[in-house]
Amino acid sequence: MKKDVVQLVIFHLGADLFAADVFAVERVLRYTQPSSVPGVPRWIVGVLSYRDTVIPVVDMRHRIELPVAPITADTRMLVFTGAGGWVGAIVDSVSEVAVLPAASLTPPPPLFRGLPAQFMRGIAKLGEQVVIVLDVDRVLSSTDRLEFERIVETLEPAVRA
Repeated sequence: MKKDVVQLVIFHLGADLFAADVFAVERVLRYTQPSSVPGVPRWIVGVLSYRDTVIPVVDMRHRIELPVAPITADTRMLVFTGAGGWVGAIVDSVSEVAVLPAASLTPPPPLFRGLPAQFMRGIAKLGEQVVIVLDVDRVLSSTDRLEFERIVETLEPAVRA
């Protein structure tokens, strides 16, 4: 693939479009109820067995502070692959893989601050729509991952069962 283009997996959270680099998305799965894990932050909804390992599952609506929405037939789970390993991410739907000019990806404006902004890699335009491009390595920070792994280690036999 040419370096002057970027491939993005486009997904919906409510009425908004979000994206992740295609190389950061291991797989798109139909929604499966994750196994609950007590003592984790509210936005980690549980764990999923994926390729013989246990991965955390993040509700992306909670993670970026959007209102709760019901699970539907369109709900999907993206398996992000990042520096810290795999993370499942629940999204409302996945619409396409888009190929955009790399120059169309711009940094977030300085006025974007707070929790949602820390997950942003940039903003792109897809036709007339604005797409928020996520930095998947920031969905689960290293501190979050260490805390999650500590909790799962105490529950591991029950979680893997």
